[in-house]
Amino acid sequence: MTDGATPHPESQHPRTNPSGFVNPHSRANRIGRIAWGIAWGLFIRPTPFFMGAWRTWLLRRFGAVVSNGRIEGSARIWAPWLLRTGDDVYVDVNVNLYDVFGIHIGNRVVISQGAFLCSATHDYRDPRYRLIGGPITIEDDCWIAAEAFIAPGVTIGRGSVVGARAVVTKDVPPWSVVAGNPAKVIRQRTLNEDPAQVAARATGVA
Repeated sequence: MTDGATPHPESQHPRTNPSGFVNPHSRANRIGRIAWGIAWGLFIRPTPFFMGAWRTWLLRRFGAVVSNGRIEGSARIWAPWLLRTGDDVYVDVNVNLYDVFGIHIGNRVVISQGAFLCSATHDYRDPRYRLIGGPITIEDDCWIAAEAFIAPGVTIGRGSVVGARAVVTKDVPPWSVVAGNPAKVIRQRTLNEDPAQVAARATGVA
């Protein structure tokens, strides 16, 4: 402005410098991710639902520690060697496991379609957007519902449920149901008894 008006507030603040971002990953990491991206695109993404064993085998070849269960072909995994899963884990279609700092999934866990587990972000206070984050842990018997977002460093306590499209930025207590943005505890989770176990006790089998 040339009429003496107050300058725009933007001129009073420093600018960000995204072009100054420095990739913190080693050359081996980058080469490994390129190789994995090729393998995923050619040998995992096109596979039908019944080829879960093949996908698990290939993930293990790339360093993933995965037990029995199924990971769908369209699930995106940033670095398989930073993924750990337990028994009876199901990762649905279009799930994004952005495991820059590691993702650990316990036993009997369901991660529904479109969920995003994001272990890394950028420091908005740094003009160069330095990469920061922390490992995500999903403990046993949890369900992450469709399109939920789990932020870096979060632990989902055992037995908990994260509602559809919830945004989880803090640890979730065990056996809780959380929902919303930001996610909050809305109730405690209780399980009905398995009818087979009830029948077994009635007949003295268990």
